[in-house]
Amino acid sequence: MSIDGFVGGPNGEVDWLFRSMDDRAARWVMDTLSQAGVHIMGSRTYHDMVAYWPSSTEPFAAPMNEIPKVVFSRKGISPGTAPTTAALADASRIRDARGDVPAPTPAHVAASWSEARVARDLVEEIARLKQQDGKIILAHGGASFAQSLVEHDLVDEYRLLVHPVVLGRGLPIFSRAPAGFDFRLVSTTAFPSGVIANVYQRA
Repeated sequence: MSIDGFVGGPNGEVDWLFRSMDDRAARWVMDTLSQAGVHIMGSRTYHDMVAYWPSSTEPFAAPMNEIPKVVFSRKGISPGTAPTTAALADASRIRDARGDVPAPTPAHVAASWSEARVARDLVEEIARLKQQDGKIILAHGGASFAQSLVEHDLVDEYRLLVHPVVLGRGLPIFSRAPAGFDFRLVSTTAFPSGVIANVYQRA
């Protein structure tokens, strides 16, 4: 997120994220990804990710592709048919600028996305997932999905990567937070680029 609390520009732009990402911050993200037992996301983020990660050769691709997914959608999902967002366009443009060439998608990777489980009731499904043994439940944006998780106080721990940029306006995640929303700071890690990883738990 930006210093002023936005996770995307007014139209969901995320190009600013890549300007200040360094190797150590990337390793911190990779460590978080590797701890996940399941990825949960909204339908718009799902359609972005299924268009990007299966053919990616980046280090993040393995945990993104191999860990099971749960997608929250009242209408179901159909890979390849829904519109994608500005975030996908930004990520793809950065990938092209680096000269990364998308790889063929292995069958098991395609299956991990096409067989993602669809859930419709957010509160009920999160409660069910929390009752299971295993690794952490890792939630991915976009902003609307994150706002819903915050609104219903479903997040036990926030791992916020704060980038040294002010957007002025954009997509916040705490705009629907309940009153008296208190946190306990667990850790702070500063990276050479100025990015700071703050980990909070609900107080």
